[in-house]
Amino acid sequence: MGTRIGLIVPSSNSVMEVDFYRRLPASVTLHTGRMYLEETTPEGEAVMLDDHLPDAIADIASVRPDAVVFGCTSASVLRGNSYEAQLMTRIAEQTAAEALSVAASVRRAILARGARRVGVITPYVDALNEKIRESLEADDLDVAAIHGMGITENFAIAGIEPEEIARFAVDCFSDEAIDLLFASCTNLRALEAREAIEQELGVPVVTSNHAALEWVLARIDVPAG
Repeated sequence: MGTRIGLIVPSSNSVMEVDFYRRLPASVTLHTGRMYLEETTPEGEAVMLDDHLPDAIADIASVRPDAVVFGCTSASVLRGNSYEAQLMTRIAEQTAAEALSVAASVRRAILARGARRVGVITPYVDALNEKIRESLEADDLDVAAIHGMGITENFAIAGIEPEEIARFAVDCFSDEAIDLLFASCTNLRALEAREAIEQELGVPVVTSNHAALEWVLARIDVPAG
């Protein structure tokens, strides 16, 4: 039997699994647990964490994964980086597997590229954007600016075309001096827009799903590309 990767995502997320299974090697299988969520707001995500995450962890544990990714960037940091670390410990203990949140993998990816001054784009409302800012700044990163699209329906986020994401990033940061751009949200098709943004802005781009994939592939000794 090959390597089994567990993925815990909001129920309305239709992008992260696709990004993963298109890029994982054939020897790796992907197994998903879902947490009910429709509204991408602090209130909606709090209910998701408290009421629906426990069942998703139990479901993932039953497949005996080798590693588990908590696949919601904003929910990872909703209650701060300390809570996030405690949550990953809880998931690791209950699944008997190494666990990492997307937000932690993003911070790791940014620091690995030697970036300090970061621009951020998101599909979120301001209340969630501030949580993203706080998480990055807690790791001593300088957030030059964070621009959100103000979308609260999680299903709608997946409908934003990669070309629109790239235009949004360029419009927001073409005149801003940054070392790197971070495109947040596992339900945003930012991985498909990554190359275009890098070409237009001339800086590295980290997306939620690429950072998580990078961690998974490094763990199984496969280059992320």
